[in-house]
Amino acid sequence: MKVFKARAAIAFFFLLSPLLLAQTEVKPGFNLFSVEQDIEVGRQSAREAEGQLPLLRDESVEEYVDQIGSRLAQHAPGARFPYDFKVVNASDVNAFALPGGFMYINRGLIEAVESEGELAGVMAHEIAHVALRHGTNQASKAYLAQAGLGVLGGLLGGGSTSQIMGLIGGFGLNAVFLKFSRTAEEQADIVGAQILARAGYDPMDLARMFETLRRRAGRDPGKVEQFFSSHPSPANRSARIQREASLLQVSPLEPVGDLATVKNDLAELPSARPLRELAQERSQPDRRREPGRIVVEAPSRRFRTYEEPSGFFTISYPENWQVFEGNGPGVTIAPRNGIIEHGNGQESIVYGVVVNHYDPFGTVPPEGSFSIRPFPGRTPLEEATNDLITQIIESNPHLRMVRRSEKRVRTSDGAEALLVALSGRSPATLLEERVMVYSRELQPDQHVLYSLLIAPGRDFRQLEGTFNQMITSLRVDDAVAHR
Repeated sequence: MKVFKARAAIAFFFLLSPLLLAQTEVKPGFNLFSVEQDIEVGRQSAREAEGQLPLLRDESVEEYVDQIGSRLAQHAPGARFPYDFKVVNASDVNAFALPGGFMYINRGLIEAVESEGELAGVMAHEIAHVALRHGTNQASKAYLAQAGLGVLGGLLGGGSTSQIMGLIGGFGLNAVFLKFSRTAEEQADIVGAQILARAGYDPMDLARMFETLRRRAGRDPGKVEQFFSSHPSPANRSARIQREASLLQVSPLEPVGDLATVKNDLAELPSARPLRELAQERSQPDRRREPGRIVVEAPSRRFRTYEEPSGFFTISYPENWQVFEGNGPGVTIAPRNGIIEHGNGQESIVYGVVVNHYDPFGTVPPEGSFSIRPFPGRTPLEEATNDLITQIIESNPHLRMVRRSEKRVRTSDGAEALLVALSGRSPATLLEERVMVYSRELQPDQHVLYSLLIAPGRDFRQLEGTFNQMITSLRVDDAVAHR
């Protein structure tokens, strides 16, 4: 199982100068990165992302999207980023932008829109995320949460981009760049509407696009699940865009091209496939191999205690298991041979326990869109656990939730905790893998401490006693977590 990086959030704001006198002023969060570092992060992330994304190589479609993007980018506020627009040959209805202006528009989005203005609306929304520097704002918050506020002075004095990115999960399709809070989405809606108006488009085309997507979600939820997962809907979204549109003056311009012709060009190409399906194919090992035989020593009955260096938590573990500390508060504890390297040079945990901190994104996909929700979501812990499960499965697409595995338990200090089981055929071993997810709420910010208990399904029952003893021994100091 691949393990994703958690992120955290701390809110600071600075004032962006008014874009126009009548329109809404937007106050984005603080940022440890310079504008030049935004571009550096974006360029390296784009290089890594394009190694995974199936880019569409069609001159007429690329030119059409580039012309819309260039028209919009001329009217983006803030720094002059080197905006770059590419089309991904994927059927998902989605688009995303990396810091510095590197934007990717899925073929499925172009096929779904009903006008050029709707496509421009989504692109203006993504340009707004770049202009407001939401990606590196989130990366800054995640870094401070991982490294601690005490490093702030040293970082501003010359911390390197690679050091920061290494701590929060590296470059590429990093979750901190791809999924925003409702507040960030509302800001991107407002500034996106302003960009549309300046570029000669009707700002209400952005609201119409969201309505188009909602209708499509009812007919074909699989194609729009990714959009609603990464673009959570603020309250009264259409009404808020309409209110902003009423503050703006528009001098309508002609479309840059013929959307119908572009759609016809796409229809003549082989059908696109979902990104999730392509990712699953890449993760599959050579099927000619026989299922791997992983041999690990039985866990010792004698236990040691691991104490997280800051005092955040302690946990007992078999004395013949090894401890692997990561950046930040996370730790992996596994037997010898419990972590293996498979075909593409990646390491996977096939036996062991992971303990880490998680700050939920705090987003709920709208009704009709894809989501994984083992719990009703009536409490912050339930919502955070639902979000955590979604992130794990997105990072490990071979896993699925085991039906009726949800449980509620109490920790030794009386705190509520939740358990959910995941299962699937591991691409590393070709064996059925079982992952037990344990989550415990941290007060007062409603983040969670989670643990992943990992083993092949055939061995899980024999290890349950060890896992239970480890989880029962887990002690958490909330005061340290929020120091």
